[in-house]
Amino acid sequence: MTTRRILVSTAAAFASLALFAGTATAAPAPGSDGLGDPYYPQDGNGGYDVGHYDISFSYDPPSKKLEATARITARAEQDLSAFNLDLSGLTVNGITVDGKDAKWTRSGEHELTVTPQTPLSQQHPFTVEVRYGGTPKPIKDPALGENGWQYGDNGAAFAAGEPHGAATWFPVNDSPLDKATYSVSGTLPKPWTMIANGRETGTSSGPGKDKQTFNWAEPVPMASYLATVGIDKWTMEKGELADGTPVVSSYAPGTPEATKQAEHKLPEVLDFLSSKFGKYPMDAAGGIFVGTGIGFSLETQTRPVYSKDMGDLDTIIHENAHQWWGDSVSVHHWKDVCLNECFASYAPWLWDEAKDGADLNKRYDKELTERAGDKAFWAQKLYDPGKGKEFTGVYSKGPLALHALRLAIGDDAFFRILQEWPAAHRDKNASWAEFEKYVQQVSGKDLHGFFDAWFHGTTMPGKEYLHPGSGN
Repeated sequence: MTTRRILVSTAAAFASLALFAGTATAAPAPGSDGLGDPYYPQDGNGGYDVGHYDISFSYDPPSKKLEATARITARAEQDLSAFNLDLSGLTVNGITVDGKDAKWTRSGEHELTVTPQTPLSQQHPFTVEVRYGGTPKPIKDPALGENGWQYGDNGAAFAAGEPHGAATWFPVNDSPLDKATYSVSGTLPKPWTMIANGRETGTSSGPGKDKQTFNWAEPVPMASYLATVGIDKWTMEKGELADGTPVVSSYAPGTPEATKQAEHKLPEVLDFLSSKFGKYPMDAAGGIFVGTGIGFSLETQTRPVYSKDMGDLDTIIHENAHQWWGDSVSVHHWKDVCLNECFASYAPWLWDEAKDGADLNKRYDKELTERAGDKAFWAQKLYDPGKGKEFTGVYSKGPLALHALRLAIGDDAFFRILQEWPAAHRDKNASWAEFEKYVQQVSGKDLHGFFDAWFHGTTMPGKEYLHPGSGN
């Protein structure tokens, strides 16, 4: 008995030691230098979660010189010995973490590694202050063009780029997976003015008689690529929606009157989109109409940026549909981009149906006939299209696929999904796989074959998926 008792006690002791060893706190380690997106694995950084960006800058349009300070409030998600921010091109002049000087190194195209004096413990809230400056330059992508800080023909500047680009003008965790709130303050020489996301929080004179400081804030969580700032000699138009939501639209010199007339329909557009997608999820609205052709317009949150030649009503409908599909509900990975673009591209179809009595079944059939022999068109995948191909078929094949889905599940289920999905994922991220599962739950139908044919496939779907139901 005694011997047995000793053996049991010894075993228990070893078990306790093993349990203690297994639960011992790991040594602080650097956060990852990317968040592992299949297409852009180095975008974003791991180990922390940003809550707020406070960006203050002065900018001189003639010289294109930027001097800025970014104060980033975050929380450590692990014990951190170091962490990364994304910053492209600009010169770092100093960094503090919680008010203490920190060391930093630069590597690759945009990695800024920050080492605080004392490691940050998990769940520890901390503040990083980065002082930086230089001449911002856009990221030049052979497939996607220029992203980020760009220049107008008259010396203006603005930020617009997707899938990334924020790192061209401030240090950032540049991934849709880390949404945050923003405040932006810009000091400019007169008569230049500034617009940004969210609500205007004040304009003040100085420093000096020849400068002004403009302040904007976006309290709704925002993916970094949706952050924007526009610098020009703007004509500003201000109003509000029926519920009091402020509307601010800015027009570069020379903006066509037809573009302004189209933007004047914005309250009607948002009212219509709310009837389809649910309550408007933002705290402000408007548009930024730049004086330069940039090859795209972009759904920058609350205030889309429109290329010089893209200020038509269909584009305004498309970019504002993104305030639900893409902005409020953001992609988990960029292979999920159909959740953004397919729905925004179908929104003008819905407008034409409601406002002009368009027969969408006839439009759908006509496009199917026209595309029947176009192998390149059908080869465009809507889910996981491949790096550099995200912004292709989603605009043309995407709305056809959504109309086919509407036919497959009927209007009741389809419009229920359009309302409930954005509400369920508001201010969050979602994946296409989650969407497929949700649609099948709501509709009560097995749609694996349908989704494989339309969203995963690279050939024209079979007849059973082209005309899957009556749509009633």
